[in-house]
Amino acid sequence: AGQAVPAEGRDRLVIGAYWFHTGTLTVATLTPEGGPLRGRPSVARGIQAGDKAPDFTLPSQSGDQVRLQDRLGERVVVLYFYPKDNTSGCTAEACAFRDSHETFTDAGAEVIGISSDSADRHAGFASKHRLPFTLLADQGGRVRKAYGVPAVMGLLPGRVTYVIDRTGTVRHVFSSMTNIDGHVSEALEVVRQLQAEQPA
Repeated sequence: AGQAVPAEGRDRLVIGAYWFHTGTLTVATLTPEGGPLRGRPSVARGIQAGDKAPDFTLPSQSGDQVRLQDRLGERVVVLYFYPKDNTSGCTAEACAFRDSHETFTDAGAEVIGISSDSADRHAGFASKHRLPFTLLADQGGRVRKAYGVPAVMGLLPGRVTYVIDRTGTVRHVFSSMTNIDGHVSEALEVVRQLQAEQPA
């Protein structure tokens, strides 16, 4: 008698069909046996600690073109993505980074904020709240997509902070829509660790 299809294969087929028909995870696939995520769904992967930070060039609030690669080497970069200028959470986050700006600078880091707002809108936001750091205009969300920053409910851009070391490697990722203080405090802790690793 011939052998039946192994139960594992049938399970995979059923699971895949369940996800498809219910629509709960329409883009999920299962990785091949022996793959990096055995038996788990493979979904779009954002930039994580250990990855090289994707390079980009975007306009700042002053209209200057800023390239990430040009800011690395001498300093660590704290790159934070946020949803929108002048909203309550984003204003609180920007002001928290502002209030700790001197501490970041003393520890050898530069803070850069990114949202899909225009450079002109950034200029007004920075002026209103006396923000001493660079804000970049990612209109169209190209850089946000390159980093894999998630959207909340598929609509509102997420809030994610990356700490990028002098070699361009991401050393820390913090993602939270509500824990504003965590974005600043965790980034500062990692920046201080990186400063301590620097040769005297």
